[in-house]
Amino acid sequence: MNSTGTFPFSGSIAASIAANAARLSDALNAHMRNSFQPQSRKTLRKFQPAEVAEMTGISMSNLRTRHQEGDFPDVETDSRGRRLYSAEEIDQIRHVMARTGRNGQAYLPGRRAGDALQVISIVNFKGGSSKTTTAIHLAQRYALRGYRVLAIDMDPQASLTTMFGYRPEIEFAESGTIHDALRYEDPVPLSAVIRKTYFHNLDLAPAGLMLSEYETETAYALQHKIDPPFTQRLAIALDEIEAQYDLVIIDCPPQLGFTTMTALLASTGLLITVVPSMLDVASMAQFLEMAGETVRTLEEVSGPIDWSFLKFLIARYEPTDVPQSQMAGFLRSILLDQVLNTPMLKSTAISDAGMTQQTIYELDPAQVVRKTLERILESVNGVADEFEKTIQQAWGREVD
Repeated sequence: MNSTGTFPFSGSIAASIAANAARLSDALNAHMRNSFQPQSRKTLRKFQPAEVAEMTGISMSNLRTRHQEGDFPDVETDSRGRRLYSAEEIDQIRHVMARTGRNGQAYLPGRRAGDALQVISIVNFKGGSSKTTTAIHLAQRYALRGYRVLAIDMDPQASLTTMFGYRPEIEFAESGTIHDALRYEDPVPLSAVIRKTYFHNLDLAPAGLMLSEYETETAYALQHKIDPPFTQRLAIALDEIEAQYDLVIIDCPPQLGFTTMTALLASTGLLITVVPSMLDVASMAQFLEMAGETVRTLEEVSGPIDWSFLKFLIARYEPTDVPQSQMAGFLRSILLDQVLNTPMLKSTAISDAGMTQQTIYELDPAQVVRKTLERILESVNGVADEFEKTIQQAWGREVD
């Protein structure tokens, strides 16, 4: 570094880029080691009784009574004698309530006999529209709510994978990603790349840079008529593991290429995120037009594509921003009930948590301003709960 605080170029630009990549990689390694010490992997915090009550629908008084009667497992207590619950213990409690509580089925909201696996793609044509933020928060919320969830990272940038505590450019540089299950030459079973995560009920099919090869491989496969085509590859891969999950949530790349289309054609429903600004809405309109034309072309070849639902989520929303409020109103007037009523608010809690690859569900409440955390939890939980009704309706269930 020179006296101006910058790194001078030496040799070729390619060498300089490689040197910058190495420096960043080393710094990120050190940052993640500091964030997750003494564990080599992320772990999930424990939850307080009020959080358990909110997640499960069990009242605080019933929670205490059931513990006193010995119905629920013993759990850790803090220095004040307050109970602390792991995600696994919350799941055990949920199953006890399903066996012994009134309306027991309500405590196990996942698939029942005859229900199809719900495969949900989170999409947008434009980067910065909170796709990954939405995908990981929905996946974690639904895991905590009692669903068996598989998160699939279909973006070669692998932001979702990184949020789970992995370094994809190191750990998945050559193999171990969703690409291995989709590639045309010697694909592996999807189960071979799925990883258990630190989050109970939530597994991950990671991504890495190798996934970017899928675009070129698919163009070659189309030219040489290699089967099965891209329109079926993810759907076929999911067949192997479909009985193990209730929900699959896919984080798609911010472009309408073969990778995104592969995800869309395996999906039972779509959630499109949109920031309520003129540029973002214009970009989304382009995405929808292109997607519509592409889907029509594919339907002519392979028959109708049947999505159970298409919903829009207003993301990074600031209620005090008048132009945003006006644009949100405009979207609702055009797209009507396809737009979720609850927006995903823009919050420093989400951005601050992201600095250590965490979500608002992973943050220790003691480390965040209470009102800030309550505000964003109300927003994110509201989005997830409203969208959950759409999922339940896709299974033919009545919702309030």
